[in-house]
Amino acid sequence: MSFQNKIQSGELVVGTCVTSNNPLWPKTLASSGLDFVFIDTEHISLSRKDLAEMCQTYAGRGIIPIVRVYKADHHLICQAIDAGAVGVVIPYVESVSEVQDLIGATKYRPLKGEKLNQYLEGKEKVPVALKNYLDKYNTGQLSIVNIESVPAIDKLEELLSIPGLDGVFIGPHDLSVSMGIPEAYDHPEFVNSVREIIKTSRKFGLAVGIHFSEAIERQIFWIKEGVNMVVHSSDFALFTQRLNSDLDQVRQISGSDIIDNSKPGNCPTI
Repeated sequence: MSFQNKIQSGELVVGTCVTSNNPLWPKTLASSGLDFVFIDTEHISLSRKDLAEMCQTYAGRGIIPIVRVYKADHHLICQAIDAGAVGVVIPYVESVSEVQDLIGATKYRPLKGEKLNQYLEGKEKVPVALKNYLDKYNTGQLSIVNIESVPAIDKLEELLSIPGLDGVFIGPHDLSVSMGIPEAYDHPEFVNSVREIIKTSRKFGLAVGIHFSEAIERQIFWIKEGVNMVVHSSDFALFTQRLNSDLDQVRQISGSDIIDNSKPGNCPTI
């Protein structure tokens, strides 16, 4: 089953956010059985060359590259696809025009300009031969929106009902800030808002994902609520959390009587 069919059928897929272009990362992550990687060019400084290397290498390991661009721009989205992105995410979506820009670039590529706008706005009907060509040309390309603000929730049905959309990524941090309850992820209003996004996404047959960098318990909770695309933490967060935990233990041990430096072998050669 293709990745697109998996997410549209509601099958659970798991991934993580990757911030580093370390050449050994793809092999390491492939060993964990990841379905996809989330590569974020909104908050991470990556060149087009970096992005292409990451997308191609992960795809070569059987891991689907999903790329978030920093705004809903036709050219940025096409550049991500040219680099090898299978799915493209646009952040902080609050307008129909942003969703149309995404769909135009992912589902109508290489068409662009005024002719594309005519088709997207329904002013002209796409000729059958052209539609067949575009469908084949863009097979497997995924269009995903970030819903992460109160204005987006207020017009949720309008945004998610646009044909060509494949999925929704919920941005918990930005959503909680927009709601005026920053990082209060257990707040009843926050929980109800996320449930509304999941319910509406399902109504329109969309996959729905969420990203947390904390303990796995939050991911498990939202899987039970209907999320089927889990973006668990990131290489940076996982490394930082583990490093801090290990060093805390080292400091605790060094302040106790556990270490006896008078005995040989307590300090192995590095």
